Order: sequence, then structure tokens, then C-alpha cells
Amino acid sequence: MSDELSAASALVTELVGDSAGEWDRAGRIPVELVRRLGAEGLLCAEVPARFGGRGWSSLDNGAFTAHVGSLCSSLRSLMTSQGMAAWAVQRFGSAAQRAHHLARLTGGELVGIGFSEPGAGSDLSAMSTTIRVDGDTVVVDGAKVWLTGAGYADLLVVVGRFGDGAAAVVVPTDAAGVSISPVPDPLGCRAAGHSTVGLRDVRLPLDALLSGAGQPMSMLVTTALTYGRVSVAWGCVGILRACLTAATRHAATRTQSGKPLAGHQLVAGHLADLLVAEQVATRVCEHASRCWDDSSPEMVTAAVLAKHVSATNAARQASTAVQVLASAGAEDGHVVARAYRDAKLMEIIEGSNEICRLVLAEHALAVAS
Repeated sequence: MSDELSAASALVTELVGDSAGEWDRAGRIPVELVRRLGAEGLLCAEVPARFGGRGWSSLDNGAFTAHVGSLCSSLRSLMTSQGMAAWAVQRFGSAAQRAHHLARLTGGELVGIGFSEPGAGSDLSAMSTTIRVDGDTVVVDGAKVWLTGAGYADLLVVVGRFGDGAAAVVVPTDAAGVSISPVPDPLGCRAAGHSTVGLRDVRLPLDALLSGAGQPMSMLVTTALTYGRVSVAWGCVGILRACLTAATRHAATRTQSGKPLAGHQLVAGHLADLLVAEQVATRVCEHASRCWDDSSPEMVTAAVLAKHVSATNAARQASTAVQVLASAGAEDGHVVARAYRDAKLMEIIEGSNEICRLVLAEHALAVAS
């Protein structure tokens, strides 16, 4: 681990401390803490240094994401959202848009990115939000649901239909026609600012429309989701590490029937399963990040594989960790109780388990043919 990465990890450890459970129960992370990390370039650390970012590789940013995920999945969710938005700007924005917006996103301003709608979740081709040009303005109409980070955001990157294709537009949250309503009592990542966003005749300057407008919906969505899937996968590695640490410490110190829990074979088996799951998830995430860093043609499939394997293992083994800790891990706010709820959401976001399996099956058939 580089000195820079070690210092960044130490900073997050210090800032989070033992507050993650409290934030989870309150449904809120102190916004000044999030802005500080944003101003440090740590919410989207892969952004090149010339735009104020850290210029980290996917592999280094993945290791950092896993560390944050081991401390607080809500904070990691904000990193994923900020990183996806930054990647969309970097990929589809003009040179001037990249210089302007990326400097804002590495300077302390916060952003969310909106895909899902009331009638378009796994099937984003059903998206009904529209983006159109009207004279010297761009107009946005529609609604987004479960938009991570919107409860904190200064800006939203909104994806919608644009003629026969798709587009992304940068929308200030204080623009006329924008309404933001928190998702009440979400199952997991309860402090991640999940919100429903209304967009009613939102009129913005033309330069709010990213220059890649008109791309096929599938290309725009896949480009952004690939980043998100890698980030979520690394976050799940963090969940697994937190569960493994909590379960092994408890099993080593809690006595049952005259010996530590770890001395009972069935409990030892649970610990082994946790270790295997963490190692498998780590290796598949490392592969995905190397594919990203190498611009490999395997990148999209590797990201889906990493997300599916890591999320599935995190959900299953968070349940195992709760089983090991029993009542000690069933208290609201406890690290494994949070992991149990957070990990379940990871099986749904950025492509549900079912969608991931379909994509992987198509890949298997393509390889076989």
C-alpha cells in the first residue's frame, strides 16, 4: 500500500471513528465530514490530478473503497455515487465540461447520479425521464427514485431519453422544478441520502447537457454502471472484512460450554466460510480493477462478475456473522447488524443478482459458441 493510500485510509478511520452505528440510526452523516473528503479528492479518487483528483488506479481506489466499506457502507455509497457521476462527466463531457465539473467534484461539492425510476429499475430501457433542447436551454422532465446521495447533493447527473438516444445533464439541486424527498426508513445504507427526485420543467443553460448526448441508452448506462459495479463490489469486500473481524474476535473471546466459541467445530466452520468469502471477493475485485486499469475487453463482464460474487457473498456471510455473534450482533447499529441490512441492498443495486446472472449466462454462451 502506497503512503498516500495509507494516509487516506488513516484519515477516514479517524473521521469515522465509532460513529457509523450512530449515523446509521440517525440516517445522516455530518455533511461537513463528507465535504472534507470531497475536498481531499477522496470521494472520486480516480479523477486525474489535472482536474483536482488523486489520479488513482482502479486497483488502488478499490483497496480504499474496501477500507471505507469496512467502516461505513453509507459513506462508501456516497463514494460510489460521486465516482459514477465523475466518470460520466469524464467519459461524456467536453473538455470544458470536464475541467469545470470535475474541479467542483474534487473541491468539496457533492453529487448524485440518477438512473432508476418508478417504472424503470432493472430495465432501464423503460426510462421515461426526458431531456430536450428548447432554444438556448435544456429542459428536463421526469422522476428518479432511490437516488443515492441526493440528500446531500449540490448537483445531480440525471440520465434520460434524448430524442432516439440518451443523454446526461448536470442539474443543480437548487434549480427551479427540482424536488428532493428522502426515502423513509431504508433497509440498508440508511445514512446514504437515498431520495426520490422530481424534475418538473427544469430549465438549464445548454452547457448543462453533457456533450455525449445522443448516445444509445445501453452505451451510456453500461459505461456508468460498470464503474458503479466495481465500486459496489469493493464495498462488499469491506463488508466481508468487517464481518470476519467481528466474528473471529467474538468467537475467540466468548466462552460456551467451557471453551471459546471458536473451539466448537460448527462455529469454526462459519469462520472458515467467512474467510473464504472474503478472499474470493477480494480476488475477483482485483481482477475487475486490473481489467479496468488495462482497458481490457473483459472489463464489463469482469465488473458484473465481481459485483455478483461480492454482493452474494456479503449478503450470505453477513448472515453468518450475525449467527456467530447471536444476540450480541442483533442490536441495531452493531457492525454485523448493519452489514446484514446493507449487504442485502448490494444484491439489488447496480444490477440485481438476477440481472447479473443473465449477463454472465450470455457471456458463457458467447464464449461457448
